[in-house]
Amino acid sequence: MEIPVNPFKHAIAKGERQIGLWSHLTGNITTEVISQSGFDWIVLDMEHGPNEIPTIIRQLQAMKGGTASPVARPPWNDSVIIKRLLDTGCQTLLIPYVQTREEAEAAVAATRYPTAGIRGVAGGTRASAYGRRKEYLTRASEEICLLVQVETAEALERIEDIASVDGVDGVFIGPSDLSASMGFIGKRDADEVHEAISGAAKRLAAVGKASGILGTSLPEADRFIEYGYVFVAVGSDTGVLARGADELAARFKGK
Repeated sequence: MEIPVNPFKHAIAKGERQIGLWSHLTGNITTEVISQSGFDWIVLDMEHGPNEIPTIIRQLQAMKGGTASPVARPPWNDSVIIKRLLDTGCQTLLIPYVQTREEAEAAVAATRYPTAGIRGVAGGTRASAYGRRKEYLTRASEEICLLVQVETAEALERIEDIASVDGVDGVFIGPSDLSASMGFIGKRDADEVHEAISGAAKRLAAVGKASGILGTSLPEADRFIEYGYVFVAVGSDTGVLARGADELAARFKGK
């Protein structure tokens, strides 16, 4: 039984734009619905969403047959959580709050088996089809995609150093945290913030690493695409649900 190909990893390596959606709702039915919408990737969020390993597994099962590749975001750059997510079969991870080259190197090490890293070895995980993928232990890293988040002004100054770490496939800019660290909390549309965001895309392109970001409105997402970002999340399941419900209620409440 072959190791599954990670289409997201190979697409961003070639600079092919990938359009995604954030998922906070944790429900397998919700994830099944949005995974069939035509998106290229969907973030299963453990940092700001109430996800745990069992809910991640249910969502991975629900996404089978959909268009979107799952991207799991652990709550922290923690080797134990990274190991557990990889064992569930997640092939793409988005690691929050990476501040230095050393922290990026630690994230890479957590995704690699010895001697290349420190990932714990288990033979019967979901990732290995419960032991049926005989080459999983020797070939898993070929299809693992590691994305790291740069979300402070300090980390942005070191973005080339962070991005150049071997094993980092892409760098994701966190606009909300970045704007807060720049003194513009709640004002991610400030000119200074957008100047930094635009510059980050150019700097990442110059070192040959894919750039990613989340837009919270359609105009903002369009703007990020114009800046040259490669993998762009254009909304969230909570946002889609809230806006849709608000518009539907407003349409009929006045009758």
